[in-house]
Amino acid sequence: MAEENYNEDSIRSLDWKEHIRLRPGMYIGKMGNGSSPDDGVYILLKEVIDNSVDEFVMGNGKTIEVTVKNNKLSVRDYGRGIPLGKVVDCVSKINTGAKYDSKVFKKSVGLNGVGTKAANALSSYFRIRSIRDGKSKLVEFEQGNIINEEPIQENSSRKGTKVTFIPDEELFGKYRFINEYIEKMMWNYCYLNPGLTIMFNGESFYSENGLFDLLEQRTDAEMLYPIIHLKGEDIEVAITHCKNQYSEQYYSFVNGQHTVQGGTHQVAFRQAFAKTIRDFYGKNYDAADIRQAVNAAVSIKVIEPIFESQTKTKLGSTEMEPGGVTVLTFIQDFLKKELDNYLHKNSDVADAIQQKIQLAEHERKAMAGIKKLARERAKKSSLHNKKLRDCRVHYNDQKKENRADSTLFITEGDSASGSITKTRDIKTQAVFSLRGKPLNSFGLSKKVVYENEEFNLLQAALNIETGIDDLRYNKIVIATDADVDGMHIRLLLITFFLQFFPELIKEGHVYILETPLFRVRNKKKTFYCYNEQERIDAIAEIGANAEITRFKGLGEISPNEFKHFIGEKMRLDPVILGKEVTIQDLLKYYMGKNTKERQDFIIENLRVEEDIIDA
Repeated sequence: MAEENYNEDSIRSLDWKEHIRLRPGMYIGKMGNGSSPDDGVYILLKEVIDNSVDEFVMGNGKTIEVTVKNNKLSVRDYGRGIPLGKVVDCVSKINTGAKYDSKVFKKSVGLNGVGTKAANALSSYFRIRSIRDGKSKLVEFEQGNIINEEPIQENSSRKGTKVTFIPDEELFGKYRFINEYIEKMMWNYCYLNPGLTIMFNGESFYSENGLFDLLEQRTDAEMLYPIIHLKGEDIEVAITHCKNQYSEQYYSFVNGQHTVQGGTHQVAFRQAFAKTIRDFYGKNYDAADIRQAVNAAVSIKVIEPIFESQTKTKLGSTEMEPGGVTVLTFIQDFLKKELDNYLHKNSDVADAIQQKIQLAEHERKAMAGIKKLARERAKKSSLHNKKLRDCRVHYNDQKKENRADSTLFITEGDSASGSITKTRDIKTQAVFSLRGKPLNSFGLSKKVVYENEEFNLLQAALNIETGIDDLRYNKIVIATDADVDGMHIRLLLITFFLQFFPELIKEGHVYILETPLFRVRNKKKTFYCYNEQERIDAIAEIGANAEITRFKGLGEISPNEFKHFIGEKMRLDPVILGKEVTIQDLLKYYMGKNTKERQDFIIENLRVEEDIIDA
């Protein structure tokens, strides 16, 4: 083996934009194509908006305008505007910004001076205009390179900053923005900053009551008691329990950042809540019984927070400020005083909570034997029957931080699972094979999860018995045939998740795998087409000698072809809940006993599909 020539010429320094474009994951996490809420294109938008929100927090500008159209993003705030002589530096020099001065941005969202630089470097086009003191400065970039820098000019417009950019398709590939993800982001900003108005594509987002509004709007199950809303210096919490819910649901934030992976503050809240309840009732209730069906939101403000990644999705700080009180002590002291006082003043709420705990305790004890047998059955089946073909990030029980890169495909039968298993990335992609159609679980108690073999094994594979904190896979992909049976299985699986683990869907973990309906090819080119229009376009591209194949099921697609569908260019449709209907109403309509309304809908929307290949 030839020895590499290692000398001075081997050492090179990358400028700011080259390093960001070469190692984007260091700055924005994963890339993605926009199908997931944590994909890089949303992180770029968030990084730009964060700066505008920080201006609002400092008392400058009450409105932020956000526009997303044809993959072009625009953010306009009415804050102070960037000092005109530093506009170029602020968007093109790493570790440049005002947030190093803790007197100015003591508890800011972003502290590292990286966000807008990443948006600039990873965009094919980036434009920034700052308006300040009756003057403005405009600079335009392509892939981080200045293409136009105008001199400072007179400008009578309202002060503030406007950033417009287009994420670079050379890096992100063909991507799309899903409005529901952006709307959720906008609402989170407003919940955490009462009084702030965000205009997104002309629609107004505003919150008057902070986390109270969040919990009221995000909780679609029936609440056992009115939301408990408590606020203090550097902390705000909202708490309730729900009927017909089994798991815990948390929304946690630090300095205005939605920590979707939780962190030390969320762990501290869960512990402090359980301890406060035990102390109030003077009984050593099991923590799981106390927190069963709890829906809560917690927001704290930390000086110089430490996050576990640049995308700030998980808090790592153990102290409220360097050398200060711990996060756990801070939250514990707050709840011990404020929640205890609230329960003493509201005996009806206190009674409702205690009854809920006692009911959970009774159910847990009654289910203990069934759960034990179910776990043993799941362990035996997983090990010996190869129901779950796991991925390497879990083989050695590594830390759950690996979850961000992992995917579980739920397949329909052995033929489809065999093709995916042979083609998958064994490091990050796992396969779970269903046997037959799942049970319609609408209206059933959680007892069925343990008594039904398929549900029990799926729950065990996902590791969600006690909630999604220890969920083993970031993406759960339902991979069924695009026929009537496949659609039915999809619906039954989604019903199962909504009935018992709705947070999987609420937090954006469940997807549908799109698979091609047609293959159009000749000796030189091959196109995989997902709809009729793509088929027509492919035939036009290839010409009259095109060979057309209609795929009827995943089992008919060879492993060699599957690599085109489950790799980086995999097409996924996220399962997203609509805003206008509750989960129970949704399930009752689609999965309940036949109703006249559903029959009428089917009759009114019935249409006969023609065989488009023979047409």
